[in-house]
Amino acid sequence: MKFRTESMPSLANASDCGSSESSEQSSDNEHNPPVSSITPTQTPIGHASSICLRGLDEGSESSEDDNSSSSSARRAQAIEPHVGHKKVLVTGGAGFVGSSTAARLLKRGDSVVVVDEINDYYDVRIKEQNLRRLREICPDKRRLAIYKGDICDENFMQDLFEKERPEWICHMAARAGVRPSIQDPYVYIHSNIRGTTHLMELSHKYGVKNFVFASSSSVYGGSKSTFFSEDEVVDNPVSPYAASKKACELLAYTYHHLYNLNVTGLRFFTVYGPRGRPDMAPFKFIDRVSRGDELQQFGDGSSSRDYTFIDDIVNGVVRAIDRPYPYQVFNLGKGSGTSLKEFISIVEKHVGKSANIKVMPDQPGDVPYTCADVSKARDRPWICSHCPV
Repeated sequence: MKFRTESMPSLANASDCGSSESSEQSSDNEHNPPVSSITPTQTPIGHASSICLRGLDEGSESSEDDNSSSSSARRAQAIEPHVGHKKVLVTGGAGFVGSSTAARLLKRGDSVVVVDEINDYYDVRIKEQNLRRLREICPDKRRLAIYKGDICDENFMQDLFEKERPEWICHMAARAGVRPSIQDPYVYIHSNIRGTTHLMELSHKYGVKNFVFASSSSVYGGSKSTFFSEDEVVDNPVSPYAASKKACELLAYTYHHLYNLNVTGLRFFTVYGPRGRPDMAPFKFIDRVSRGDELQQFGDGSSSRDYTFIDDIVNGVVRAIDRPYPYQVFNLGKGSGTSLKEFISIVEKHVGKSANIKVMPDQPGDVPYTCADVSKARDRPWICSHCPV
């Protein structure tokens, strides 16, 4: 089931890029299953190739932007990637984005330390399977260490840093979900804000070279912009989840300011794909329509999301890890929205059944529209010395 052939605009094949990252192609054929093979246990609804986020090709519709003074300034500030071996701590490494990123790092030869508390926000068997997959990718326990524990546990994390001494942090651990955060905001304060603060405190004490963490498009709240830009003021979160992510961005700047910690926050836009979370719309809708169960549609169906394929998100995360910016925030998204009505029609088409829709009132905390302006990510952090600009 496809939305686009690629999640992000203006992406070139990785084979066009001569950096060491150009070989980071996933060998998992299940990432690009044929449409006919989709079942309720699979969530892929798109296809993404391995990519090199370089400047737009000459002659493209955005070439004027590429030649603008602002784009030139962004490219001038681009940081060359670190291309050597890394030992990366991946928090939330049993989750969707965390495990997918850990797999990419392992496949290119890095060492990975996974930590995850394996909470029951969704079926823990999915997370355990993600960990088994990582172990299958890398049986060598010297190159892949897996710890089960809470990142807020001070003694546990202190011991982990003492033993493993990671120099690169990929912080994907967080409590997810807008609606659950309204029901229980305290767990989001604990896991997202306290957990991130604890990790940054350890990072500056142990001399971490780069700290990359997952933020969210939710920080944009009810923005009326056509494309959400990192330049927007995001001081009006509409859910505790969004507020916790905004707080993490503020704390990240504080740790950069106080301790010169290199920090990059990545605002993800509705990630989907193989091994996706079962609480997300792609899995839930395909599952319910396939079984003929009632499908709750919140609102009139005009709400829209910028669905982004997991491979493209992982590409962005890994490239951010490789480039230790002093402090930056980047959108990672497809750059175009898909309405709820259109999404349901796509599911109906490929499942071969009509949805049994029950229209519900809008949910508190939900935003009507998300669409990423990805020009900053396209122009600034991903340029490598082998890519033409």
